[in-house]
Amino acid sequence: MSPTFRAFKVRNFRLYASGAIISNVGTWMQRVAQDWLVLELTHSGTALGVVTGLQFLPALLLGPYAGLVADRFPKRTVLTVTQVAMATVALTLGGLTIAGLVQTWHVYLLALLFGVGTAFDAPTRQAFVVEMVGRDELSNAVGLNSASFNAARLLGPALAGLLINWIGTGPVIMINGFTYAAVIVSLRLMRTGELHTPKPAARDKGMIRDGMRYLWRRPDLMMVLVAVFFAGTFGLNFQMTSALMATSAFHKGAGEYGILGSILAIGSLSGALLAARRVRIRARLVIGAAVAFGLLEIVSALMPTYLTFALVLPLVGLTSLTMLTSANATMQLSIEPTMRGRVMALYMTVLMGGTPLGSPFIGWIGQVMGARWSLIVGGGLTVLGTVGSVLYFSRRRGLAIRPRLLPRPHLEVLPQTELLGEKAVVDTPDVPPKKDPQVA
Repeated sequence: MSPTFRAFKVRNFRLYASGAIISNVGTWMQRVAQDWLVLELTHSGTALGVVTGLQFLPALLLGPYAGLVADRFPKRTVLTVTQVAMATVALTLGGLTIAGLVQTWHVYLLALLFGVGTAFDAPTRQAFVVEMVGRDELSNAVGLNSASFNAARLLGPALAGLLINWIGTGPVIMINGFTYAAVIVSLRLMRTGELHTPKPAARDKGMIRDGMRYLWRRPDLMMVLVAVFFAGTFGLNFQMTSALMATSAFHKGAGEYGILGSILAIGSLSGALLAARRVRIRARLVIGAAVAFGLLEIVSALMPTYLTFALVLPLVGLTSLTMLTSANATMQLSIEPTMRGRVMALYMTVLMGGTPLGSPFIGWIGQVMGARWSLIVGGGLTVLGTVGSVLYFSRRRGLAIRPRLLPRPHLEVLPQTELLGEKAVVDTPDVPPKKDPQVA
């Protein structure tokens, strides 16, 4: 079997992946349909940002509790409950739309309820991957998970765009409600004896605070978290920024908007498959990909036509998924098993929970200053936040970072004592220079 797909040797993971791809296609179809529904109801970029923000708000408020649930209860059971909850919300929104009764406040409320299900689903799902495949295949499974998600992104938006034109937004949302059954069936068919299930965390006071303290004592992980926060809050608003660019900047319809999501997914899928081949993940890959993603987002905003904008999107998708898969694997491989649910919940809170803050702001920027500025501001803040994170947390670790162009562009990381030593070499030629500086 190809090294890219080695995690598929595990039966439980094959089952999980087969159910996930069906559900993910439905999820992307609903995202496009929901955004289009909001634009039809309000014609407002700000309203679109509010809906996106409400959908991610529960991740910010409930994320730590969701991690505690993931550490204390069987993850298969938690995931089954979340699938049922999200299916119920999707079927309700689809039914209201088909009946012609849907109003903007319905979308707001149901987006919030959908976000509650997602808040508990996401960290449990992330922590469950290592239970299916074990530590040795974790980085590969994370990459394949992202590949599945982005293969669905490749198909889902384009399919949604076509179906919205043919049958309307309501039926498209209803379809997503039925796709959650695929995940439930795959979870029920798993062999529990083949899962690498850690001993559940015992109930104790201050368990959420323990997870936060654990992270704060790890500046290497905090550096990754802050970079992910800025990217997730201000940069990863594609469903909104693509809608604004399609409608406001290029004056296109639902079909062209859906195609943009699929084009973006080409790069995202490529990034996920490349990540699946990596055996060793380093923090510098997260940082480099975050900076590249922010810069490419700015470049995409400057494209003069729909075609040139579409041509840049695969590179934006490639760098964004490289950042996310690398960050995910770095977090999971660096933490204790009993802390995995809580830490991954905090990771998902940082990734998704910033959206209620950033999405309305970016939507307002697009409404007031124009669609292109939503990408320029989002990409710029991603770059600034990532660079600031590196400077602050590397100093906390007693490290100094210097860019190197040869033999290839990279960041060289050295203890500050080594830099002092190099200065001493200049002042005192008798002292031999230090060799083999650490490269992170």
